[in-house]
Amino acid sequence: MPSVIDSDMALMVPSGAPTELKSKKANTTAFKVIPETRAMRDQIRDAAVEHMRSADKSAPLTKDDARAFAESLLKKLGIGEQYLGFTLVCVMNEFWRDQVAAIPFNRRLMLLPHCLKNAEGCPAEYDDLGLNCEKCGACSVADFKTKSEQLGYKVLVSEGTPIVLKLIVSGHVDAIVGVACLNVLEKAFDKILMAGIPCVATPLLSSNCKSTSVDDDWVFKSIELKIEPPKQTTKSYVHLMRAANQMFEPAELGRICPRTRNVTGKTTDPLAQHEDIAYDFLAKGGKRSRPLITLAAYDALTGGHGVLSGDTLNLPDHVKKAALAIEAFHKASLVHDDIEDDDAFRYGAPTLHRQHGIGTAINVGDYLVGLGYRLVSRERKVLGAEVAADILDKLADAHLKLSEGQGAELLWRDAPDKALTPLDALKIYALKTSPAFEAALYSGVRLAGPIDAYEKMIADFSRNLGVAFQILNDLNDWSEDGNNKLVAGQDVLAARPTLLLALALESLADKHELLSLISAAREHGSPDDTAATDTVNRVRAIYRKAKVFSKSAAMVEKYRARAEAIADAVEPPELRELLYYLVDSVLETPNIPDEAPKEFILQLNLPGRVSTNV
Repeated sequence: MPSVIDSDMALMVPSGAPTELKSKKANTTAFKVIPETRAMRDQIRDAAVEHMRSADKSAPLTKDDARAFAESLLKKLGIGEQYLGFTLVCVMNEFWRDQVAAIPFNRRLMLLPHCLKNAEGCPAEYDDLGLNCEKCGACSVADFKTKSEQLGYKVLVSEGTPIVLKLIVSGHVDAIVGVACLNVLEKAFDKILMAGIPCVATPLLSSNCKSTSVDDDWVFKSIELKIEPPKQTTKSYVHLMRAANQMFEPAELGRICPRTRNVTGKTTDPLAQHEDIAYDFLAKGGKRSRPLITLAAYDALTGGHGVLSGDTLNLPDHVKKAALAIEAFHKASLVHDDIEDDDAFRYGAPTLHRQHGIGTAINVGDYLVGLGYRLVSRERKVLGAEVAADILDKLADAHLKLSEGQGAELLWRDAPDKALTPLDALKIYALKTSPAFEAALYSGVRLAGPIDAYEKMIADFSRNLGVAFQILNDLNDWSEDGNNKLVAGQDVLAARPTLLLALALESLADKHELLSLISAAREHGSPDDTAATDTVNRVRAIYRKAKVFSKSAAMVEKYRARAEAIADAVEPPELRELLYYLVDSVLETPNIPDEAPKEFILQLNLPGRVSTNV
């Protein structure tokens, strides 16, 4: 495999990738036409039922596999590819139908879109969970909601998947019945179905986002699905996701990592108050990708029992503590990073140093570092001295590399010369982000047994995954991200050496204006004042002109392809499947601000992994 840092920055297939990887990845942008007649929709739905009857349902169906099934079905029917998106939904529905039908009604979520409501005179109001529907007879939302609630469903009238994933991971629901437009359903394939969450959906008959319609009878049939559990169930990471999430619930966190200062709940003691701040931040949101990686890697190499739907996980405490240590290090790095960049928000709330002062925040970060090391070191009798030493050494190495990457970023930020090449930015990314993924994956594998056969693979895979993740984070900084930063363009205001900046500098004949904007950005004070807004808007315009957003998205696909190519050669299958899942879940579809020209987006169809189900 070539190095993650390539001086030529070429968007090419890795030289070691199998020939099969050179096929293009699925892109359904141009294929989202809803069949115009009910007869044609029924024809495709009925054909999907027959087409998927004999499909292997032991592993989640990837988008590439689903596309292959859908294309085959359309060809058989002699129907045009413009209906591919609708057909994909039908294929996925038939794949999951029996498993949804076997889940009790009270363990299902009914997800309805806002746009089904009548736009004129709708009496419903919005709350934190979406539209608070009232039955008035003006649209179908109340009818679907009433029927679902009568059967025991939980009902949500809301767009988007973050809150749905939260409900799934928290253990409140086990399946989803949904109604949405094809654009939303395509995103759902990426974020929900890849985790192995049973789901069936009814596509809206238009994507107008206002007073839309749907085949009502199909929705009611989906709501009423009910059968005995099927003999074959699909592998799922839901239970591992829940296990990673549950470690941070107050009771479980207190059991695995008991507090020593505030054991009574009183907070008048400064020592107890400091401990509370640290524990509260450790338990705060985020995707908890890193502890999940540790738990799932251990599980994959000890039989893969945790990914079988319906199984109850019984992960050892020493494995949970190692996973918790990874998150403690991650949270410590966030506290320190927020101070160094003077970020205003984290997880949708003011950063710790904005709440408690810089001194307290620095100390809380240091406390979390110590807590992470102690979680592993005090398990050395259970782990064995060699395993404990290996994991601690990898954690220390990750800590050093992170500090090196952050140090290089800070020195660049404060230097008078703001020259930056894409290679410079990628080197910083490889140090700042990749080591955390490597430490998480390494720890899970080492907890399960010997590491020699996997050590190089783990390092190579994590570098590619980490670099792609950081580029995605940079792209998302230009969208108002409620999970982390509420203000777009904070990387500019903090004068960070991002790949976006490096690509812009590389392509501009006259770099003076952009360099001047970056140099002056940190002098503006509040990120929401007029000068800061003007700076962000001007830099956005420069980035758009230089096609920086599209180029960065293409780089994400480059490193995604490399990570997948590394995973292709991994044994056993349980670990290989986990690596595929990590690529799909960590590297979500990038938010590209100000949608790039269509002809460029179509060039992003870079290699995908070899299909195994078709």
